Amino acid sequence: MEAQTDIQTYMERGKQALAEGQGREAAIAYAHAAQIEPDNPRVHLGLAEANLALGSYGVVYMACRKVQELQPEGGVESTMAQALLNLLDRRYDRSLQEVDSAISQDPGNGYAHALRAYLLRLNGQDYDAGLARARAARLSHGGHFDNCFPPVEPISTPGYTGLPPTSPNGYGQPTENSTAQREAIPPWSRPGGMQRQVIRTRFMLSRNPRFVTNIIIVINVAIYLVLAFLSRSLDIDQGLLVNAGAQVNLLVSEGQIWRIFTAMFLHFSIFHIGLNMLSLFFIGTAVEVFYGKWRYLVIYLGSGIAGGITTYLLMPPNVIAAGASGAIFGVFGALGIFYVLNRRALGAFGGGAIMNWLFFLGLNLVWGFATPGIGIWDHIGGLVAGMIIGALLMPRLRSRQF
Repeated sequence: MEAQTDIQTYMERGKQALAEGQGREAAIAYAHAAQIEPDNPRVHLGLAEANLALGSYGVVYMACRKVQELQPEGGVESTMAQALLNLLDRRYDRSLQEVDSAISQDPGNGYAHALRAYLLRLNGQDYDAGLARARAARLSHGGHFDNCFPPVEPISTPGYTGLPPTSPNGYGQPTENSTAQREAIPPWSRPGGMQRQVIRTRFMLSRNPRFVTNIIIVINVAIYLVLAFLSRSLDIDQGLLVNAGAQVNLLVSEGQIWRIFTAMFLHFSIFHIGLNMLSLFFIGTAVEVFYGKWRYLVIYLGSGIAGGITTYLLMPPNVIAAGASGAIFGVFGALGIFYVLNRRALGAFGGGAIMNWLFFLGLNLVWGFATPGIGIWDHIGGLVAGMIIGALLMPRLRSRQF
């Protein structure tokens, strides 16, 4: 019952955020809902709508396909997903037909009326677009869905209110205004091999929201297994660990600076790597969704290096340091700064998330100081670096006009 209440809260928050033109906040809400019910087509449709506002068109494509996979026999969500796919392909007339079909099934869907208004504007039907937009505002309690759709200006011809002519592949036939139309259309929707390849590539990367996290885990586990095999034990031989690239400050002082980087991929024991990778799996997933894959990778690697530098400055010269803890604490720090900087947009959830974050932060720091052998300065250095890098790389919502 509690999980069902949570997902309803996230869904309502996502719908309201879209109505207010806040695509990033909507994406956050739907991402939380997806963690609770990963097979809910309404959740994936919400992710598609939110990422359309953010300009992440590969994610829109992926989410729409997931909706259709979950609703093979059709439904309101599947129909809306097809409308968004047609929009991505510039099949505006077909997209409008799908939206009309979805509205006939669910007349109270404010987003569907807003999308209909957008498509009517594209087709030059400004009066009908105004009516549809008014319905969207009424159904969403005053929302105007600003910034939710690509900034495409319609090309209107006086006296013409019909649909633009389309070729067999769904794209408009060239006209004397084709140059102006092409300039008005964003690059992602222009037909061409390169644009299609970019969308396909982004789609493949976006199929797994844990793509970078899983890659990092696989690399760490693979290195550990090789060293465990060579050590003939689940506890890695320390001499072998040093030869593999563990951080020894004395060696770093002699010029082996690269050890600050390689040490974050090495672990002492099965317990050490198990705890680190389990933490990364849960914390890293959220940060990867919130920040995006490349920002997340920068946060992880930057924090790990910062933790190694802190260890070099504050730990004895002969201590052997290894592990991904600094990088993971950096990811944890980025998650905390994300909650803090977005606390107003997150509403009541933001306050609770910050309190939970502070609780686990305190718990880990107390445990780190109280437990012998733990590289606490690596943790603190990574944590501070992650918060700084996370603040600098905080995703910005693009300015869009409806």
